[in-house]
Amino acid sequence: MKHILTRRTIRKYADRAVSEELLNRLLTEAARTQTMGNLQLYSVVVTRDTAMKERLAPAHFNQPMVKEAPVVLTVCADFNRTSVWARNRKAEPGYNNFLSFINAATDALLYTQTLCNLMDEEGLGYCYLGTTVYMPQMIIDTLQLPQLTMPVATLTVGWPAEEPPLSDRLPMASFVHNETYRDYTPEAIDTYYHEKEELPENRHFCEINQKETLAQIFTDIRYTRKDNEAMSEGLLQALRHQGFIA
Repeated sequence: MKHILTRRTIRKYADRAVSEELLNRLLTEAARTQTMGNLQLYSVVVTRDTAMKERLAPAHFNQPMVKEAPVVLTVCADFNRTSVWARNRKAEPGYNNFLSFINAATDALLYTQTLCNLMDEEGLGYCYLGTTVYMPQMIIDTLQLPQLTMPVATLTVGWPAEEPPLSDRLPMASFVHNETYRDYTPEAIDTYYHEKEELPENRHFCEINQKETLAQIFTDIRYTRKDNEAMSEGLLQALRHQGFIA
């Protein structure tokens, strides 16, 4: 069976080191992924030091795996290196803008996914932390990121000490559009979300949170408008601080 079909998010890790040799090989191989203009607009900060993990943890809401994983990788959208290269080669860069951030972020996320696939093949476990863009300034300060460098993804990495169940996925028909985008009717939503909504664990979430629908778990508890707006402002402030927007 293909590894991608059994991919799991791993939050608990064995007391076993991830060798520098293995990690460096995977970091090198992942660089074969697609990249805009062959510029490789990303950098990776490798954190192994316990004290540094403790400093990073608050930016990720103190999730235990940040401190417990042997390795934490922070993948950054990086136009700083390219800009320094340009200035040292009699060229004047113009990458202090939002488009350049999007291009670098795309490069960084493509690199991150390729790295994840390679780690799957080696049997390593990892957890992708979406919290990276929630409070980016804390990460910027901790890792001493220069301007035109922005954290966009974090992976906690180690050898798995658990085998959690596979998470559910929507059917292909729910996200593939032929020729043009077709909007969703109530009937289509019923069809596509029925299996997810009827899972025992999701029905249990609704019961314990006293919510009528699973959608309310996401809108009222997990990803609220108030939190989204507050963290959006923090993200914009960090992008200004790093020089990607005026």
